[in-house]
Amino acid sequence: MSLWSIPRARQPELMDDPALPAADHMHALDALARINMLSLTSSQVVRAISRMHAGSGPRQPSAGQDSRPFQVVDVACGGGDVTVAMARRLSRRPRSWIADGRAVHMMGLDKSPRAVARAELHSQNRVGTARVSFAVHDILADPCPPCDIATVSLFLHHLDDDDAVHVLASLAGAARIGIVASDLLRNATGLTLAVVGTAVLSRSRVARVDGPLSVRAARTPAEYRVLLDRAGLRDATIHRAWPQRAILAWTRPADQPAPVTMQGTL
Repeated sequence: MSLWSIPRARQPELMDDPALPAADHMHALDALARINMLSLTSSQVVRAISRMHAGSGPRQPSAGQDSRPFQVVDVACGGGDVTVAMARRLSRRPRSWIADGRAVHMMGLDKSPRAVARAELHSQNRVGTARVSFAVHDILADPCPPCDIATVSLFLHHLDDDDAVHVLASLAGAARIGIVASDLLRNATGLTLAVVGTAVLSRSRVARVDGPLSVRAARTPAEYRVLLDRAGLRDATIHRAWPQRAILAWTRPADQPAPVTMQGTL
């Protein structure tokens, strides 16, 4: 093991505890929103979507889908800050950027009713030209709804390998164009940033405890590659991003059948 490596260790995080008081949960979600903003999470994911769109070539919508919105599903969205920020960025792009010219519908999904309520409270139904909505949905219990793009950020490190593979496969099976996952890299630099960042950016006890735990539970690029291969996504790419993040992106091959059914309203 190199000097900069740390062993993987998954421990229960405070924010995953259903008994966590609501005030502490909201305070932690506020802290996470600030961290996501400074980490450029939404811009990194949208940039990956743009690369994916540019490299995928023209894709015609499935039969009967040309009047439906361009649907992006953000799984395990937490307080919804990344979901809304992505919607804002996507709404600024010319409609011709989307092959079939449809408007954008951004849907955030999370298993926590409390987090979804917070997301709805702090967002609007429309951000720019994009429509935004949220729903309670447990991705480990129910498949990802059909969509054009599926995204997930800062969630895979909460899961063991089998569940992480299940989530990646579920997203890939539902997405017509592809998926983007953003998560932490496990190394000494990332751990240092987590300790210092949560201390400086928040007074939340939950954030200060969970931040370092999250880095210790995260994976290396090689470990993310194993997950992608197990999920059948062998041609997915892995990019390092600020600050000690991994961006996993998979584009559906042109010769691989896309999901046949697209929900009108997720």
